[in-house]
Amino acid sequence: MKNKEFILLMILAAFLSATESYALDIEFSGSRHTVIKDKPEASTGLNDVFTIYDIKEVSFISIGNIIAPSDFRVLIYSNLGGGYAIEQPVSITGTTAFIHNPKGDMGYIVEDGGNRYCFWVVDYAGKHFDISSIEAYPEQDCDMTKITVIGSGDQIRYYSVSGRQCTLSRNIELSYNTLEWDNENNCYSLVEKTDGFEYLQTPLTLRPPFYCNTTVTVSGDRFLKTWGLGKTLESSIIEANGIDVNTEAVQTNLAPDDASNMIKSDGTMLGGSAPADFTFYAYVTDAVLHNEWQIADDPEFEYVRYRFNERDLTYTFDQEGKFYVRFIGSNADGSCEATGETYEIGIGASDLRIPNVFSPDGDGVNDTWKVGYRSLVEFKCWIFDRNGHQLFYFDRPELGWDGKHHGKTVSPGVYYYVIEAKGADGKKYKKGGDINILRYRKIGNSSGASGE
Repeated sequence: MKNKEFILLMILAAFLSATESYALDIEFSGSRHTVIKDKPEASTGLNDVFTIYDIKEVSFISIGNIIAPSDFRVLIYSNLGGGYAIEQPVSITGTTAFIHNPKGDMGYIVEDGGNRYCFWVVDYAGKHFDISSIEAYPEQDCDMTKITVIGSGDQIRYYSVSGRQCTLSRNIELSYNTLEWDNENNCYSLVEKTDGFEYLQTPLTLRPPFYCNTTVTVSGDRFLKTWGLGKTLESSIIEANGIDVNTEAVQTNLAPDDASNMIKSDGTMLGGSAPADFTFYAYVTDAVLHNEWQIADDPEFEYVRYRFNERDLTYTFDQEGKFYVRFIGSNADGSCEATGETYEIGIGASDLRIPNVFSPDGDGVNDTWKVGYRSLVEFKCWIFDRNGHQLFYFDRPELGWDGKHHGKTVSPGVYYYVIEAKGADGKKYKKGGDINILRYRKIGNSSGASGE
């Protein structure tokens, strides 16, 4: 045992120290199909792996360009490794050696003077790839799609010089459609994908999972394709099991003075002044059947205030404070779900500021009497003349009075307002006061105030 292990180590050391320029011309006589050559990892101790359609067709292996015919021999080994290699009879003519009636699924160690060349021969006969059916695996996980392919296509094994098992990839291809998020167009787009597998497993797993219903096409393997004998089969529709969501939030009544505070550096949103009208949009993949927008008082959503079973949500924030909004999509039985971005909505405290002078002369400056406000959810304003006659009324704080009554601009002088309002913070306002109307007109090349 120890002697064979020592021999094995000597073989590996000699091979790894051999010059890269040493090469032999290996040919398989009698094979009706192309011999497929693969270059294995250097750690295997093998120079090449040859795959033969059927070793029974090969009458001999010829090894050309040998350097030392008088000091040449071939050893053959199985899955036990080169330490158990036995010498194989060869015949030599000139600089070409012949191995008659070669064996498949075996390793060959060629010793040519001080040089060594090692290769493995795979006999594909009995390892043919075939497919009879493709279907979804009965049990699915949320983060992958599992596919069952009924057929033949087990591992193709070969063994390194040290006896380590290695796998020769069949490169079986599985093609399907799925959805991918398109940031530029803000939607999910249909894409075609192809995944490769070394051999048929039960089940074949695909990540990410299927995001849309799709057929699955399995084709292969690469050996049969090279020989013009490839197999292809398409499944019936396989239902999507993957859950994915993307969301968007838009404030529809954003005031210009709120714009600088609207978007935070991390992408969350601020509402600014109440009432803040938002529309929240959810974009989901095909397996999402349950939709829920949540509004909570805390970012962990331990205290959810409202739940809405809608894909898109329009909501008005009319209370002071911070609110957190997110979307959750789930499949039919709720076993898989995906959560969208969390939006932080901040509604500031209320404020009301009332001017006492304006000049409705049409010069584009201070032509309208308007209040300054923030987070008012209720508002009423009446305008009176000095005799108590109502001249104007409005109930939206963003509006104002243009100084007209029945379509005509009133005379300069003192007028009066009464305002009743309520803030998002619950604060109530009841104010009254005077409004001074100034009239300006041009005098020569300068402007001066002049009462009429």
